[in-house]
Amino acid sequence: MPEASILIRGGRLLDPASGLDAEGDLLLEDGRIATIAEPGKIPASKGRVVIDAGGQWVLPGLIDAHVHLREPGFEYKETIATGTRAAVAGGFTSVACMANTDPVNDSPEVTAFIRERARADGACRVFPIGAVSKGLKGEELAEIGSMVAEGAVAASDDGMPVMNAYLMRKALEYARAFAIPVITHAEDRCLVAGGVVNEGAVSTELGLRGNPAAAEEIMVARDISLCRLARGRLHVAHVSTRAAVDLVRRAKQDGISVTAEVTPHHLMLTERHLHGYDAAFKMAPPLRTEEDVRAVREALADGTVDLLATDHAPHGIDDKSCEFELAAFGVVGIQTAVPVTLELVREGKLPLKRWVESLTSAPAKLLGIPHGRLREGIEADVTLVDPEATWTLSEGDLLSKSRNSPFIGRTLKGRVTATLVNGAIAYRLEGRRG
Repeated sequence: MPEASILIRGGRLLDPASGLDAEGDLLLEDGRIATIAEPGKIPASKGRVVIDAGGQWVLPGLIDAHVHLREPGFEYKETIATGTRAAVAGGFTSVACMANTDPVNDSPEVTAFIRERARADGACRVFPIGAVSKGLKGEELAEIGSMVAEGAVAASDDGMPVMNAYLMRKALEYARAFAIPVITHAEDRCLVAGGVVNEGAVSTELGLRGNPAAAEEIMVARDISLCRLARGRLHVAHVSTRAAVDLVRRAKQDGISVTAEVTPHHLMLTERHLHGYDAAFKMAPPLRTEEDVRAVREALADGTVDLLATDHAPHGIDDKSCEFELAAFGVVGIQTAVPVTLELVREGKLPLKRWVESLTSAPAKLLGIPHGRLREGIEADVTLVDPEATWTLSEGDLLSKSRNSPFIGRTLKGRVTATLVNGAIAYRLEGRRG
């Protein structure tokens, strides 16, 4: 339940979608943003909770359009409860969860289960993403319309590329009728052929089977062509190569309804981080070259890549504590997305307003949800960030059930200090005053 009244006082209010960038106060009442005012204009009346935001940024609640909450079926890796607690600690007030659960979210019954479990146990808003195909097998369309009726906001077989072009076309056409995007995991499985790292000099040095950048490029090109044919909405998940970025850029110039996302790890890490054979750095798509990293950074800065998404992928200890080639793909990242990507802002490689937009209004637009803004009268989802806080990430900081983060032990700058969902404090950094 929301607090009756919360005053967030003296922070820098930042919301590019509302044209807001100024010192000010934010008054939340009965779960909504009641007043946005100049500093000191709102009194700290009796019974009103006051949060001192001096020196901090006050942002719309962050939105992650790509997470794996693992429930139902893989609760040993993550649950909706633990995943959303990690989310609010990372500043996220809304997350969209992928369909690769067990059973797969390919029917309205599973969608309804996720929605109801999130309502009961979730620390933030949870928006299910339904499967494109039944069982993620790529053979028969899932019940997309029925899942949308139960709250699904997109369709995706993420984790499993839809290799059947005819099925992908039909998915784009069918999803268009419900005004939702199809999210593609763009890898040609035949060309990947069991590759576990980026194909190139580093894979040769390590003696590991390579996954060529062309595998991503081919599928992005195919899906853009299918999107043009179906007149649907295509979203490219975790884009990682220069060629794929160039294809998205040209598609947008041609007026095709294509969007894309990039993960913090594909922005900040390269294949060179693999030399220790640490499975915390094993992911799909794999870490790429320095040239690819520069390309996706530039694309995020200029808006070709629309948004940041974590692809938060928890795994159990046994899934990662084995030979690199046998280890599971994926990393957790929902608690570290803010400080990790703020490094690009400090270095002048990503404008601050573009950074905020990529974590708020851009994912809200993709998912068609009424969040990601600071505006009077709307539901009060708010994130506070101290951009100067310096800290070192330890395993104990992670609230996820899983610990497969490539950033453990890394000194980070910038930290979420409070997260408010629907006018209630969902997370407060321990020891923070005000």
